[in-house]
Amino acid sequence: MQRRIPIAAVPSDPAAAQVHAPIKGRGTAWAVPHRFHRDEREAFDDGWGTYEQSALEERLAPQTQVLEQQVRSILAGNDSPDIDFDLSINPYRGCEHGCIYCFARPTHSYLNLSPGLDFETRLIAKVNAAERLRAAFEARRYTPKLLNIGSATDAYQPVERKLGITRSVIEVLQAYRHPFSVVTKSSGIERDLDLIAPMAEQRLAAAYVSITTLDPALARVMEPRAAAPERRLKTIERLAEAGVPVGVSVSPVIPFLNEPELEQVLEAAQARGARSAFSIVLRLPWEVNPLFQQWLGQHFPERAARVMARLRDMRGGKDYDADYSQRMKGTGLWAELLRQRFDKACAKLGLNRQRVELDLSLFRRPGAASGDADPTPVQGSLF
Repeated sequence: MQRRIPIAAVPSDPAAAQVHAPIKGRGTAWAVPHRFHRDEREAFDDGWGTYEQSALEERLAPQTQVLEQQVRSILAGNDSPDIDFDLSINPYRGCEHGCIYCFARPTHSYLNLSPGLDFETRLIAKVNAAERLRAAFEARRYTPKLLNIGSATDAYQPVERKLGITRSVIEVLQAYRHPFSVVTKSSGIERDLDLIAPMAEQRLAAAYVSITTLDPALARVMEPRAAAPERRLKTIERLAEAGVPVGVSVSPVIPFLNEPELEQVLEAAQARGARSAFSIVLRLPWEVNPLFQQWLGQHFPERAARVMARLRDMRGGKDYDADYSQRMKGTGLWAELLRQRFDKACAKLGLNRQRVELDLSLFRRPGAASGDADPTPVQGSLF
């Protein structure tokens, strides 16, 4: 049974109110308790000034901490009917980009960490990801399937510049000629064009760049450590110039915030070289709901009630509905109007005229004898 997580009221004490005040460069300052917490804690003024000091310390921008982890496996299977890939690789857990709306935030609860501030400041790096991927491919029972990198984290978040885990994974994919797609909102993907472009030429790679808004001010508070909108458009351009099939993800669509820009984002991405697009309505699972509502009331108080009312219109009166048939798009009049806008804009711009076809038949184990059994030639479609 899903436990309802209450939305924290705005504290009346000025010192307490500062605890959740915005932190520059972070999506949220709130270390919201995760859903498995058994205890509830409340700050208490003991008269020694520790209450105010604690509030001040929590406001200071926390440094990003990275814990290196040796994982047993790196491939995660997918059986959700509304997702267009079979396997996923997430080189990291948590994401420093700090996007307030990220549906993956609740995964930090399984680590006994907050889906709020901890999700973007306490990261897990799967340092043996390439080794485990190679082992998975060497298993004789393995057959290639549609694989996505970065479904629950951004594989090119800032820490990747130093650790290079994503690059090591792509090097294994290249060695085994295994097709993949990647979704990112980082320009860091350009570093790996020397690997991705040759694979794309063989129909082994495709990329999707997430652009939620063209407004840098909105992007700065909504996804504070991701690349600026114009920089992401430049990344689309460079991917396209390198021959990589590139699409744009206008996700999530948030009513009255970035929703009015839907057509403009699609047009800007198409002008830079995007040839496909998809869009998902804002999802508020588990702890994302109170985090988003607290952020919304803090940054856009004049629109908060309208945004939530429209979201509930598209969720059957609820803040969120996890039903596979509607969780990505919503239901009702407003959801249908949004779909029509997206479809008409794509048709006008020539987006999605052809699906990206990745070739699963090229998969080979390095050093395998020519007579060894390998996958039957087959193609897979993405998005």
